This record gives sequence, C-alpha cells and structure tokens, in this order.
Amino acid sequence: MDPKKLLLHICCAPCSVYCIASLRNEGIEPVGFWYNPNIHPVTEYKKRKNTLVDYAKAIDLKLVIQNEYGLREFIKGVYPDFDNRCGYCYRVRMDAAAKYAAENGFECFTTTLLVSPYQNHELIRKTGEMCALKYGIKFVYYDFSTGFREGQDKARELGMYMQKYCGCIFSEEDRYTKKKKKQKASEE
Repeated sequence: MDPKKLLLHICCAPCSVYCIASLRNEGIEPVGFWYNPNIHPVTEYKKRKNTLVDYAKAIDLKLVIQNEYGLREFIKGVYPDFDNRCGYCYRVRMDAAAKYAAENGFECFTTTLLVSPYQNHELIRKTGEMCALKYGIKFVYYDFSTGFREGQDKARELGMYMQKYCGCIFSEEDRYTKKKKKQKASEE
C-alpha cells in the first residue's frame, strides 16, 4: 500500500486526533475526508465541521470537505427502523468515502469511527469492505480504539469542541433521555 494514498473519513476532530497521529507514526500521511450528513442539528454539524477545519490547518492535514447537511435524507434513510440507524449511517458515509477515494486515485480508505469503543467495529468493517468492493479499492481496518482516551485527552488539552453524543438526532435523544432517567432514578 502506498502510504500517500490513504483517505481517512473523519467523523469529528476529537476522534481524529489519535487516528492521524497513529497513521503518521506508521509513515502514512492520510488525506482527511469530511462527509457526515448524519450530524444534527445544523448548529452541531457546523461546530464539528469548523473544529475539524481548524484542527486540519493546525496540523497541516489535507482535508476534503463534502459539505452536505442531510437531515431529510438521513431521516428517510433510517425510517422506520430508527433503532437500527447505525447500519444506514455507516453505509452512507463509507460509500461516499469509498467513491471519493476511487475517483481520486486513492488505493484505500479507513475511518475515525474505529477509534470509538462505543461504535460497532464489526459492522463498520463489513460495511467498509462492502463499499470498497463496490468501487474497486481497499478498506483498511485499524483498531484505533486502544487510543480513544489518549486522543480525547489530547483534544481537551487542545481546547477542541467536544460533542456530547454520536451525531444523529436520535443519538442526542438517547443521551439526554438516558441522563434524565438516571437522574430520576437517583432522586427516588
């Protein structure tokens, strides 16, 4: 694999910190790729995108932005199976990354989603491989999750905006609903 030909799908700047450092330590200079039409509301989408743009400039990372706030398409894609939305979410982002990689001379791609121990790594891997096959390139699975805390700590140290939920409106609902349930249970 030519280390100069790796496209790194980036879900957010904090998740990218460890991934980029890890790849660079291996002699791989990734090109960042922002495509996250799942992130809602629009104010959250803009905060995450702008944080990544600033971080990419600070670390001299080439960054490709496919700027598409996609609330309506995302809702159509996950309806009516909201509880299994992650499969659609992974698929739409991995497909865009694979397509861009294939059309722009990259041999392979991966994603910063793999840094989170809260994501379904097996489903991400299968989805990435399926999309790679579709476009005739390679998906490279990296278990970045070993550096999750390290990356998050570094992001805090850098003063990055740190989101409180995965990205979609349903993950926001889950986070705050669970928090309220925990508070109510502790008050009883």
